[in-house]
Amino acid sequence: MNLNFNIETYVSVAGIIITALGSIYVIWLNKKTYGSLFLISAIVGEILCYIFISIGFYSFPYRLFPSISSMPFFIILTVFPFLVLLGVRYSPTSWAYKIPFYWVIVHLGMFAETWAQTNTKLIEYELFWDVWDSYTWWWIYLLIFEWVGGLIVSKKDRNPVDEKLLEYGKIGWFIIHFILITTIFLAGFYMGKIISLYN
Repeated sequence: MNLNFNIETYVSVAGIIITALGSIYVIWLNKKTYGSLFLISAIVGEILCYIFISIGFYSFPYRLFPSISSMPFFIILTVFPFLVLLGVRYSPTSWAYKIPFYWVIVHLGMFAETWAQTNTKLIEYELFWDVWDSYTWWWIYLLIFEWVGGLIVSKKDRNPVDEKLLEYGKIGWFIIHFILITTIFLAGFYMGKIISLYN
């Protein structure tokens, strides 16, 4: 193994370690149900990524182990299942609050992906793929596994965020809106920058 210690390496290793530790913590709460959810979401994530790469939607110029796979196997194995576990474990009970909760996760995830796509060689959009496609698939993936998690993980093993904290004027409301407004602003800035390149 010969790793080049550049920004791609640091980001990849940090992402794998942080999300692996977070996943282990949640799985430890109930190894059977959360372990199953982790495994299923990891397999689906790897398959989807493989299909999209095969079609040519995007590529991963830099990978920790390029001789093993054409995609960042360990990042997909840890990051996306961790977000699934995080959502299923802590998402509010009612959909009125569940959607803003996932909205924040999707926006933070898309911010990270867009930053990686524009500032590193970790991911590169290719044939017919853009930010909107990624954004859509983030929602599809997380909401499907919110449903799957509801079938696998019992209510007693979930710890939903207190919805009172998300009500208007409460700290959770401010945090959600700060993240959403900031990421929407940055998305607009990004799109303006992309458009200016073609004019």
